[in-house]
Amino acid sequence: MKNATQRMGQHRMRNLTSALLVSTLILAGCGSVRESRFNPFNWFGRAKVEPVQTAEVNPLIPAGGGGIGLFRGRDVELPAGPLVAQVSNLTVERIAGGALIRATSVSDTVGAFNVTLEPVNDGLPVEGVLTYELRAYTAPAGTVPMPERARSHVAAVRVSDSDLAGVRSIRVVAARNAATVARR
Repeated sequence: MKNATQRMGQHRMRNLTSALLVSTLILAGCGSVRESRFNPFNWFGRAKVEPVQTAEVNPLIPAGGGGIGLFRGRDVELPAGPLVAQVSNLTVERIAGGALIRATSVSDTVGAFNVTLEPVNDGLPVEGVLTYELRAYTAPAGTVPMPERARSHVAAVRVSDSDLAGVRSIRVVAARNAATVARR
């Protein structure tokens, strides 16, 4: 009976040792996968925010001089909204067939609407940089100061895998700053 108990104890010890060895190997492998290119969370790093130079241009006045008349053709495009005041956050998330670029804007006033990410250069990367402008229409400035969370809005755009080919970084430009996310 003593011999059978010893064999059972050795068998349990062998199973425990095997389980610990397998667990150690799996956990060691997680560290290398975490930093590999196969992990979709590693495709783009954290955003860097930097100031930009501004030019005094009224975006509500159409270029070309003709103006918008009441009896003109109906193919007149409305101008895009002006650049938002600043970009506070930029993330790129992996989705099926591409990526979702999400930018958080902070306007100077409450009531911004139609917040969009407008592609620059027809959505083509220039020297590996895919650039978007963060634009929105804003209400007239109010007299009561509001906290930043009341003036924050999120805009997102989906980009396909083919559009991301050759892209090393994504840049979103606002009136006072720009945010850039680089591919790892």
